[in-house]
Amino acid sequence: MIPAMPASAAAARPRQASSVSSVLLRFGRVASMGTVTALILIAGVWASWGTAQHVLLTKGREQGTVEVTRCGGGTCSGPYSPVSAGSQARERVVLEDSVAVAKGRTYSVVLKPGSADAVRSGPAGVLYAWVPLGGALLLASVVVAGGLRRTRAGWVMAGAGVALLTAAFVAV
Repeated sequence: MIPAMPASAAAARPRQASSVSSVLLRFGRVASMGTVTALILIAGVWASWGTAQHVLLTKGREQGTVEVTRCGGGTCSGPYSPVSAGSQARERVVLEDSVAVAKGRTYSVVLKPGSADAVRSGPAGVLYAWVPLGGALLLASVVVAGGLRRTRAGWVMAGAGVALLTAAFVAV
């Protein structure tokens, strides 16, 4: 007759297997949600940087003002008056038509190098350029709070996103 296995040895094996699998699952969740969070934030910075680089790095760029005289087809245009040294007046430069631009108003702008495209400058332009990052912070906060189970970090990210979007709304 074979003696029965002690209860302590039989119970030890399943605990080890379940402990290892729970550690692996936890690591997988943290790695996958961390990757998703990083991708969301990188996409937000990438989307913002296309405009923000012209507003933040103004050294050597043409700066001036545009009086918007015409809007249509997703763009607004008007005559450009230079403010910086070396900049030349132009009959027409183009701004992206958005909630940040209205016909009949004058805006300070920075011209994109080698084109007639203008980007709003000043505090309103800086905040407006980073709006995609604000949206990415809001989206990533849900992943951080839910997927990574870091609710405080999620609330901080959501607060930063809301603050950025609100400041851009107020400034524009």
